[in-house]
Amino acid sequence: MGTEGTYDSQREQGGQGADGAGAQWLGHAYGTEAERTRVPRPASPPMPPLPPRAPAAVFDVRHWLRAHRADAEPGLWRYGHRPRAADGAEEVPTRALAVGALISIACGVFAWAVWRTDYIAVQRLPLKLFTPSDWWRGEPGQSARTASAVYNSLFAALLIYFCGRLGNWPALYRRVVLDRPQPGRALGAALTGLLVVWIVLGTSLLPFFYAVLHVLVPVSVLRGDPQVAAVVGVAIYALIAAALLWPFARTGEWLGFFRKPGAPVALPESDSETGPETGEDPAGWPHLRAAGQPGAADRLAAEVAGRRMNDVDCARIGHAWSRVEVGALSAGAFVAGVMKQGAAACLHPSGDRDLPIRTATHDLLTAQVRMGTYAEHPRNPSARRGAGAGLDPAVLGTSLLAVGPHGPDRTRRLVRPVVESLSLQALAGRAAVVVVSAEGAELGPEGSFDVVVKIGDAGSMYDLDLYGGVTDPDEAAMLLSEAFTGDLPDVDSRRAAVTLGQLIGPFNVVHGRFPSLPELRELLDGGRQALDRLREELDPEEHRSYLREVDARERQLGTSADLSGVLADRVAFLDRPAFSAFFDTRGRSRPFSLRALEHPVRVRIVLPERSHPEASRILTRLIFAQFVSSVGARRDASLFAALVLDDAASAMTTDSVRAVQRLRHLNAGAVLAVRSLDDVGPHLHAALLGAVGCLMTFPGITTWEGKRFAEAWGKEWVETREVAQHTVFADQPFTRALHALRKLVTGKAVTTDAVTVRQVERERWSASELAYGIPAGHAVLSLTTVHGEHAPPLLVHLDG
Repeated sequence: MGTEGTYDSQREQGGQGADGAGAQWLGHAYGTEAERTRVPRPASPPMPPLPPRAPAAVFDVRHWLRAHRADAEPGLWRYGHRPRAADGAEEVPTRALAVGALISIACGVFAWAVWRTDYIAVQRLPLKLFTPSDWWRGEPGQSARTASAVYNSLFAALLIYFCGRLGNWPALYRRVVLDRPQPGRALGAALTGLLVVWIVLGTSLLPFFYAVLHVLVPVSVLRGDPQVAAVVGVAIYALIAAALLWPFARTGEWLGFFRKPGAPVALPESDSETGPETGEDPAGWPHLRAAGQPGAADRLAAEVAGRRMNDVDCARIGHAWSRVEVGALSAGAFVAGVMKQGAAACLHPSGDRDLPIRTATHDLLTAQVRMGTYAEHPRNPSARRGAGAGLDPAVLGTSLLAVGPHGPDRTRRLVRPVVESLSLQALAGRAAVVVVSAEGAELGPEGSFDVVVKIGDAGSMYDLDLYGGVTDPDEAAMLLSEAFTGDLPDVDSRRAAVTLGQLIGPFNVVHGRFPSLPELRELLDGGRQALDRLREELDPEEHRSYLREVDARERQLGTSADLSGVLADRVAFLDRPAFSAFFDTRGRSRPFSLRALEHPVRVRIVLPERSHPEASRILTRLIFAQFVSSVGARRDASLFAALVLDDAASAMTTDSVRAVQRLRHLNAGAVLAVRSLDDVGPHLHAALLGAVGCLMTFPGITTWEGKRFAEAWGKEWVETREVAQHTVFADQPFTRALHALRKLVTGKAVTTDAVTVRQVERERWSASELAYGIPAGHAVLSLTTVHGEHAPPLLVHLDG
């Protein structure tokens, strides 16, 4: 049967994992001949125009390539990440920093006042030792006054430096100004800078202006034309003011604040550009030069310098070169494609170099998508607070279970960013993604996907392969049995698979294809007449084993072990007039098969959840079963395959939960979003929470659901401090009188504190905290990588 998948027509185009993936994968397949086999875009109704999206024109690719990326723990946004200060440094309260700064300023003002009065007899001795003695005979001249101004300026600079270190001014400035988000950061820096300029130039407290003026400008100019002297004075004023404001403008990021906002970009500008530790410029493609390909490196460096390359191009070409290094792609074909097409080399089979629109922040060099920031919460370690939270295939490979009320909030904050990230990685040739959602889910425009299957929509360009591209009748029966009976606790899916196999196998031998839904329903519900017709079409000699299957099916009719009636009733949910144009096995439609996951394909399957809810639940289980079967049958597992279910409750069965654990060994993962754990069978709660490596809870879960997560996350050892207050009883009369007076004034008895510090075991998050303590726009997230690294459950501000 023709169920090998939509992308089989592109095997000759050099698709990922196809045979002979050479020069055609580098973009040559998009000539005149290839246009006839190119997958067309699905038709879609007119939509409002989307904002333009051109990353290369919005942000500097060179800056993005050179930016610092930390080797951080799982879940940390690596782009520009800098570890926070040690616990002891950040424990100092702001009030203490402010009081320390005020005390140091007071000390500095006192010291400067003493210095200006020449109260210390020897304070001018160093100045007179290093200047001519005749300058100081009689009335000091211009040279003596200039030298005094420079000398006083040096002392003032040393005094400011000493008082700044004494009062910890940088820490206070960092706490009050730099730690604030924009526009508070820019405003605080501006006010601080203007205060410094006023102190230096607007008052006569410090001699910096006089010293700079007489050092840089000759006396003859100042005593000459008054207008020239005035212009020079204003220029010196401006020069000093600019020099004083420059560090505040840089730390306050004034340029980024006043820059005109544009369309959503892949990454925000980072002030952590440090370049690679090796000293090589990644924008010059040093790994290509080291491999003896300077021509290709020069061409790509010119594309980067000319801003003709975006982040997807960099990731795609870098991935193609990694395939050259492992021998999966010819070096000559790679170099030829780069030299001919530049940034457009190694194109995705769709020809796209970016998504039509992005709503999340992505870093394709680390394959991360930013989910928000770790909140300033006592449950979060101090090193994580304020840091970015990110997801990548290393954690998605252990699968992610997200529990929270269904709606646009969960879809916008989790599902869509993950889908965008996987789609961008598919354009870079590193992933394949299948998204299953109900109609109306906001997961981006249809142009973001290569294949859009709209079940029940007569205008859908693609059909869904009912059998997932398999050719073995027994495997096809197992897939259908999981879909039809996986949610029935009283029905054994293995017995259902045997029943279906007894019909699908003989039918396939006779007709050379698997039965369609109406034909399968007729075989299940037709009784002995349908089996007799099937038996007559089998050859007694050649199909002896299949005749035994038909005879066994006939013996089971009407017995307590007969599941044909149950299966026929379940098939009837899909054998509806609305689905008459779908699930075709005669070659009259264009079926999409999940066997195409060998290619970097982006697929969206839209289910009719409102009009046919039970059919949607059956199809969700069918797609999940086909996904597990397809990723296990891939010849090339180098692509990360991901299945994203916007409502995965109906897909959770005993067999599917077992299959989730197998995905991490197949370079695949699933993102499972459910409204509530109550939508999943109670007998599956513990197994499901143990099968997935990443857990995420949104506000709105119940306390009994929170109890399940609290048990899954376990406990931790924490240090507790217990303070007991004991009343002080004085023996001496004078002391008793003082205590009585103190009690009369304060209203409290005199007590002493007894502090007990001990280690106790405490739940990481309690059920009540998960149910009532998570603010809106936040979620608790725990992560596990495919390599076994763990990140504890932490509170994430999803809009941060």
